[in-house]
Amino acid sequence: MSNQSSMKVQWLIISALVFAVITAIFAVINVDSVQVNFLFTTVETPLILVILISTLLGGLMVFLFSFVRQVQMQRRVKQLEKQLAEAERVQTSPIIDEPVGGFTTDFPKTDVHEPADETTLPGEEPRTGLNGSTPDRDR
Repeated sequence: MSNQSSMKVQWLIISALVFAVITAIFAVINVDSVQVNFLFTTVETPLILVILISTLLGGLMVFLFSFVRQVQMQRRVKQLEKQLAEAERVQTSPIIDEPVGGFTTDFPKTDVHEPADETTLPGEEPRTGLNGSTPDRDR
């Protein structure tokens, strides 16, 4: 674990503890009984329980949403790793000359180092190089 992520976890734990202490103090101060209205019934309960239960349910919801998000991200990472491995495999595999779509890739072989035969049209003078010499046609 890197130093930066370790510090991030430490700050997360510290902030969670501070939030828990503030919530506990707030709950202890509010111990009066209150009427809680659910859709189908009404309950008289101490406010401290309403605060603590609401806080715990909120924390549980945050945990579940972050857990689902983490699982989605792990699936995405695995998918991208598979794509990367496939791309690396394709890139390192030898190229095979196969016909594509029924067409062949048989082209006439030419020597790149041999100059092309330069012909002149009737009435045209032979071409010369930069130094004034004519191309050698007897090769």
